[in-house]
Amino acid sequence: MRKMNLSARGAGFTLALTLICALACNSAGGQAPATAAKVLGTIQSISGKSLTVLPDSGAATAVTIEDSAKLLQIEPGKTDLKEAAPLLLENLQTGDRVLVRGILGEDGKTIRATSVIAIKKAAIAAKQTQERAEWQRGVGGVVKSIDLAAGTVVITSNGIGANREVSVHIAKDAVLRRYAPDSTRFDDAKPAPLSGIQVGDQLRARGTRGGDGTTFDAVEIVSGTFRNIAGTVVSTDPATNTLVVQDLASKAPVTLRITGESQMRKLPEQFAMGIAARLRGGASGGPGANQAQASAPPAAGAAPAPGSGTPGAPGGQGGPGAGRGDFQQAIARMPAASLADLKKGDAVMVVTTQGEAGGALTVITLLGGVEPILRASPKGGQDMILSPWSLGGGEPSGGN
Repeated sequence: MRKMNLSARGAGFTLALTLICALACNSAGGQAPATAAKVLGTIQSISGKSLTVLPDSGAATAVTIEDSAKLLQIEPGKTDLKEAAPLLLENLQTGDRVLVRGILGEDGKTIRATSVIAIKKAAIAAKQTQERAEWQRGVGGVVKSIDLAAGTVVITSNGIGANREVSVHIAKDAVLRRYAPDSTRFDDAKPAPLSGIQVGDQLRARGTRGGDGTTFDAVEIVSGTFRNIAGTVVSTDPATNTLVVQDLASKAPVTLRITGESQMRKLPEQFAMGIAARLRGGASGGPGANQAQASAPPAAGAAPAPGSGTPGAPGGQGGPGAGRGDFQQAIARMPAASLADLKKGDAVMVVTTQGEAGGALTVITLLGGVEPILRASPKGGQDMILSPWSLGGGEPSGGN
């Protein structure tokens, strides 16, 4: 998974602030007066006792803090205002998330705040880092089966030439989301029931891994229907950021759209040949089978690949799947490519959104330089799972 990053407007923090809003509203008691007002958003600027708050949607709102206003600070994820701590006005900063309640000013635009509940920017960043790490330690793969009664989903996850099954147990209070048909943004994923997950979907979960690596207790899941395409480049159009690929499976041309969130990589020849060797020789591989992982150059800030010997890393030294190699981590460590790097006739492997009927498909992950892989095992290469997860509010990535 390429990026497991959540923006400040990501799902975890939106949920936390929604809960805060609900708690604050409940604590008010009774029906609010006609002039009552509130705004939920991020502090854009501060000047003395005046704030400019930018809501998640809509125009910025001017806020004046009343002398008698109650200011509280609460940690991300907390749901009880009894756990909030007093906050001094001078400790508010730009970037803090706030719920402001008060009275609408005479101008009909300014809110005279009687209470401000804040989640500090630093706390948000720390929570992002924690959740990013949890997603990275999570599991992902293609849904093989679903047991609604037991609340269990079995997924198949691919390494390089090695498949494994993981039984994902979904907690009763787990958060389940599903990607929109043509979106790769985690923030656009909507709540969806377990029954919305289908066999063949791609699924990512965070939670706790079982000791033998075959089970996983999930506290949050995101799923979606994506397409895997293997083919050759017919044409590229830099002006529209699109390319046409001849799909090897359907023998039909497919139009693909590149966005700022699309992950593009061109595999070094040695790396691609190493994967091809594994596909020909199985998990143990033949000569050169270990070249794939060894030849991947590290990227700045990249997480260690499972199997790299990092203590506690899934598939790491001494753990389940040790020495297996992880295709996704290796891909994430490679330099980015661009549309200009693709030429007519180049072989590519692509993960796209499901898309709308007749429309261009949005590229999530595109790999060039895959000729050796497709020569070694056209079906194996096409079915190799490339992580679709963006899991960021538009930064990618997901992923993930």
